[in-house]
Amino acid sequence: MRRKLLAGTAAASAAAASLQTYWSVRRLQQTRPPTASVHESLPVAEGMQRVALVLNPSKLQAGVTRELVERSCSDAGWEPPLILETTVEDPGTGQALRALEAGADVVVAAGGDGTVRAVAQALAHRPAALGLLPLGTGNLLVRNLGLPYHDIAGCLRIALHGHERRIDMARITLRNDQLGTSSEHPFLVMGGVGFDASVVADAKQDLKEKFGWLAYSEAGVRHLPGRRRRISISLDGQPPQSRKVRSLLVANCGKLPAGVGFVPNAVIDDGFLDVVVLSPRSLLGWTWMAAKILLRHRGGTPVISYYRAREVTVWSGDPIATQLDGDAAGATTSMTARVDPDALMVRVPAPAPGPSGSTSVLPLPDLQRRWQRLVRRS
Repeated sequence: MRRKLLAGTAAASAAAASLQTYWSVRRLQQTRPPTASVHESLPVAEGMQRVALVLNPSKLQAGVTRELVERSCSDAGWEPPLILETTVEDPGTGQALRALEAGADVVVAAGGDGTVRAVAQALAHRPAALGLLPLGTGNLLVRNLGLPYHDIAGCLRIALHGHERRIDMARITLRNDQLGTSSEHPFLVMGGVGFDASVVADAKQDLKEKFGWLAYSEAGVRHLPGRRRRISISLDGQPPQSRKVRSLLVANCGKLPAGVGFVPNAVIDDGFLDVVVLSPRSLLGWTWMAAKILLRHRGGTPVISYYRAREVTVWSGDPIATQLDGDAAGATTSMTARVDPDALMVRVPAPAPGPSGSTSVLPLPDLQRRWQRLVRRS
C-alpha cells in the first residue's frame, strides 16, 4: 500500500509539474508569423574551377582526403588545389580568407563542424561556394543538407560537380557579466544553453573517437538528474518572459545524428531561427519529450515548445553552459542570436524528383573506388 501511495504521489506531482510548465509555455508569445522562402539549387557551371581545400590535419582520414582532392582536380584538367591546413590558433577562417584572395571558386572544408563553421565565417556574403567533406563526429550541416555523410568520395563529387544554393547563417553574441567578456560567433545548425551544452562539454573524447556521436548519449544519461534553470527569453525585441528550463536551443536547421528531426518545421533558408524550449523536471517529462521527437508526434507537449524568430535574447542570473554546432562555447550570462539570411553559398546534391523534395547523390564509380584504395593503403 505504501509503495502504491508513493507511486501515486510521484505521478500526481509529475502531472502537476507538467501542467504548470504548460501554462508557463503559453505566456511566451510571438508577435509575427513566419514566412518561408526556400531557394532552389542550381547546377554548378561547367568548366575550370579554382579549388581550395581547408583541411583539419588532426582528423584520421586527412591524408587520404588530401590525395583524393588532388587527384580529382587533376582528372578534371584543373589547376592543383590550394591546400591550407588548420591550426589550433586558426581553425579555418584565416585559411578561407587566403583562399578567397587566391581567387577560389569553391572552398572545401574537410574536418568537423568546428572547421565548417570557421570556414563559413570567411565565406559569408562572398561569391565563393562552400564544399563539405565530413571528417568529424557529428557532421551536422552535412546531414541537414542531405549529403552522404558516410561517403567522402560522394561528398567530394558534390563539392566539385554538384548543385549550389544559398542558406542562412546565424550569428550569436555571448556575454559573461561576471568575467566582463563578450564574443561573437557564427553557427550553422544549432546553438544552445543548458543541458545540451553540458552534455557537449562533458562527452568523453575517447568515446567520441570510438563511437562517434553516440558518445553524447553516455554524457546525456549522466546529466539527466540535473535541475532546471531560471532564464529570461525575449523574441524579436518583445518584453522578456521568465521560464524554468533544462535547455534552450536556437536552430537554423533541425536534424540531429541518426536522422532525428529535432525541430520538425525548421527550414535552413527561410530567414528565421527556430527556438526550442525544453523544460522536463522528471523522468516522465524526459520520456514524454523523447516520445514526441522520435515518434514525430505533431500534437502539443507541455515539456517542449517551439517558437520562430529573427532574433532571440536569453539572460541567466548565473553563468550557464553554451554550445555552438556541437562544440562547447563556455559559460555565459546572456546571449543574443540573430539570423543572417542567404549568407552562404553551399554545394549540395541535385534535387531528386518526387513529392518528398529529398536529395539523392551516388558517387562516380571511379572516384569511389579510388577512395577505397586510398583508405586501404593508409
